[in-house]
Amino acid sequence: MANKKLNYLIIVLITAVFLWFFFRSVNWSETWRYLKQVNLFLMVLVVLLVPLHLVTRSIRWKFLLQPLKPEVSLWNAIEANTLGFTVTLIFPGRVGELVRPVYLAGKEKLSAGYLIGTIVVERMFDLLAMCSLLGVFLVLRPFYHHFLVARPEAYSHLYFWGKVGLGFSGFLLAVILGLYFLKNRAVKVICFLFKPLPEKIRVKIEGFSLEFIEGLRFFHSFFRLVSYFGLSLMVWLGICFFYWVFFLAYNLRVPFFLSIPYVFLTMVGASIPTPGMAGGFDYFSKLGFISIYGLDPSMAVGMTIVIHSVQILVTCALGYGILWKNGLSLFQVRKLGEGKN
Repeated sequence: MANKKLNYLIIVLITAVFLWFFFRSVNWSETWRYLKQVNLFLMVLVVLLVPLHLVTRSIRWKFLLQPLKPEVSLWNAIEANTLGFTVTLIFPGRVGELVRPVYLAGKEKLSAGYLIGTIVVERMFDLLAMCSLLGVFLVLRPFYHHFLVARPEAYSHLYFWGKVGLGFSGFLLAVILGLYFLKNRAVKVICFLFKPLPEKIRVKIEGFSLEFIEGLRFFHSFFRLVSYFGLSLMVWLGICFFYWVFFLAYNLRVPFFLSIPYVFLTMVGASIPTPGMAGGFDYFSKLGFISIYGLDPSMAVGMTIVIHSVQILVTCALGYGILWKNGLSLFQVRKLGEGKN
């Protein structure tokens, strides 16, 4: 209990620090003036595009699960993703990442451990896909410099976080490949590490670990590996399109390709485990708007508040609709991610 309170305290402090950097030096009268300068038709389109990533993520997840169960329901995958993101947006600690596989496992009568393994794969490929898109953006810099005159520090931030993301995803890929291709040795190591635990707990952990490793089985096919990477690019290009339409709604007219660095920075901010992505997403969004596109800080804050609010409200509305349809409560679903029934 004490550890849980400490974790929440750390999350609150991190959120507060990022929000302080986000809100400092803001002229609220200017911010409000900028907020009113919006194309309402395009903003309605932005709202309609919020669920796009839930659909593309579900298509990718269904493809990943084909070796285990080819007939997984796309709608069940969409429900699981929507509820997972709803929990993540409301509660701290990224519990929603576990809600998604556990919920789908219950709906499709599949192994929860297996599906949790696929979520790790998904996150790794998210990083790889966005780092690849960012790499292309940075390599092609000489061809678009007349469209975008970004501050020098913007490229410095992008290079730094790009290297961090690529390094982390590469490390994760190496670990996952090691777990799968050296399965027998990995199982022996797991059994050795948990040997001191009581037998009942040890058997559960060992069984879950085996299911997790089995969840990585799609690595046996190079074609499936490449196809999954292509689907991951589809997911993130769809997210880039969502933000690009939002840019147009506020008359920020940049070529579609130039939305990539902003999306990459918001991905970094969103990965910080604060409730509702508060603080991290906001700070990195503001940083992107100012350093990449040269926006006024007040406009950057205003646009960030709008796009953040739209994503939270639409996603949570969809999530509550699914909860109502299935006769569930938000706290019941949250408990799925905490290992409680």
